Amino acid sequence: MSGPLAGIRVLDLSRVMAGPWCTQILADLGAEVIKIERPGLGDDTRHWGPPWLKDKEGNPTRQSAYYLSANRGKHSVTVDLGQPEGQTLIRELAAECDVLVENFKTGGLARKGLGYESLCETNPGLIYCSVTGFGHTGPMASYAGYDYLIQAQSGLMSITGAADGQPGAGPQRVGMAVADLTTGMNAVIAILSALHHRTKTGEGQHIDMALLDVQVSWLANQALNYFCSGDVPGRTGEYHPNLAPYQPFPTKDGQVIIAVGNDGQFQRLCQAMGRPELAEDERFSSNPQRVLHRPELVGKLCEITRTRTSREWMDSLVNVHVPCGPIQNIAEVFEDPQVLAREMKLELEHPVVGKVPGIANPIKFSKTPQNYRKAPPLLGEDTDAVLARVLGKNAEDIQKLRSSGIL
Repeated sequence: MSGPLAGIRVLDLSRVMAGPWCTQILADLGAEVIKIERPGLGDDTRHWGPPWLKDKEGNPTRQSAYYLSANRGKHSVTVDLGQPEGQTLIRELAAECDVLVENFKTGGLARKGLGYESLCETNPGLIYCSVTGFGHTGPMASYAGYDYLIQAQSGLMSITGAADGQPGAGPQRVGMAVADLTTGMNAVIAILSALHHRTKTGEGQHIDMALLDVQVSWLANQALNYFCSGDVPGRTGEYHPNLAPYQPFPTKDGQVIIAVGNDGQFQRLCQAMGRPELAEDERFSSNPQRVLHRPELVGKLCEITRTRTSREWMDSLVNVHVPCGPIQNIAEVFEDPQVLAREMKLELEHPVVGKVPGIANPIKFSKTPQNYRKAPPLLGEDTDAVLARVLGKNAEDIQKLRSSGIL
């Protein structure tokens, strides 16, 4: 194994997206991740298709794109947690692991004798990360939480979408499961911090991660806009509430994003547009003034941007250090020369279909490069090997467990 987390073993009792996203990142960083799945069914997302991965002949398999997106680098082990023998296996595995990640409802694993208080008795160095919708405290602790619900309750949808009075106005869901993904990322941060604490003290600990907490924390500048002004932020659609110009602009053949972050950039923008006097206009000479007079400014700039193609604007503005770029669809993203140069698409060998596509981890290390060593596993493909290697089970032990329906 390679990567900065080589030698760390993770027991993954999570499914769907937030927990698996966390453990996939840990696997990318070199940790050994043992993914526990239900016999015969596996992670819920194995069934979340179409679309399905296609085999070498172009025929759909039963490998869902959703499952493939968050489970590379892991070892799939099937265990029935509803049976006492299955629970015993999990306790044995947890005793041999550094980290456990789970996203059962609050108290769900504790009722099976698999909560933090039980497992830390035999493994006091265990870092036990719980991921739930609303956390382990508060009046909603027992509620199930899904990304869409969290986007709504956290306030994110209230600031996403076209402004009132505009076509299509109304709260909008972000096109990705951002609450799940950001919770997975924050869970990684928490686990790495807890590992550092354990290095110094030998102590493990429980981590309580809630999707709602994370999404509220990601309100960032919009929350501070509210705290500082008392005004509730609304939807601004295509433009930024604190900067101008910072939005799409029409061109002769489409649209470009022009993102001006300071007055110097605005002055260079006006020069490149052949309208240097706009930067001297007291309505537009500073960002606070431009924000106040946004409609007048945007109207003038749109008249200018329509006179040239998107490519012409991108070339001319980048040359004078004014941020300007395209609005791309996902197919265009993976043809983008910069994305290609950064090697953000990868392929991994798969035991059934040959190769599986994926998106690379964005972290680039100079000393401990990542090694994408394993495609998202077939259900239970590593059960025998993991039980033999980690727990010392022999073939007879494993067959007995399988015959009893535990595996």
